[in-house]
Amino acid sequence: MSVRGKLSVLGYICGVYMANTERESINFKLPKTLTKALRAAARERKTTATDLVIQGLYHVLGPTPGTEISLETRLHQLETQFNQFANRQDTRQELGADDNSQQRLSLLEQKTEAIATRLAQLEGAISLLNQRSVTTSKRQSYNYHPPQQQLQAYTGENLAKRLGLSLATLELEQSTQTPKDFERWSRSRDPSSIGWRRSDNGLYHPIK
Repeated sequence: MSVRGKLSVLGYICGVYMANTERESINFKLPKTLTKALRAAARERKTTATDLVIQGLYHVLGPTPGTEISLETRLHQLETQFNQFANRQDTRQELGADDNSQQRLSLLEQKTEAIATRLAQLEGAISLLNQRSVTTSKRQSYNYHPPQQQLQAYTGENLAKRLGLSLATLELEQSTQTPKDFERWSRSRDPSSIGWRRSDNGLYHPIK
């Protein structure tokens, strides 16, 4: 049986016993507001106003001669003790709920901090990878040298067009100069500063 149930049973026993106890009528006047509150409390506790007054006198006067060992007094004391115990139980339950909530909140905060720390580490790693990627791309761009087109041998007509000459002028210069002089002369007129030399088969070959 719960504490509340035990209190109800004790209150019922106390009420029955007090109803069977020999009593003496005493006439006294109470303020109307106190009388109204007393009757309302009696209805709420399903007892009488007289019984509530008796319980209050026991609480104020304490043990009195002839009533120390009465069942009525003992039941009142037990009811008071049960009320105190019930209040302590309620307080402990409330404190326990608060402790559980506090522990859960603390655990949630720890998990949140751990997640935030992990995200910061991931962001740092991503940033470092991006920096390395940019640096590698720059190095590759700096070291990149586009392949140069390999020049093939030219005929006299094609070389004359490349140098901006007529075929007759090209042949004249080639026939009147030494190979070295012709190479220097053709280099000075070539758009890529490449020298040329005529071979025995009549083709002109580039000289770097």
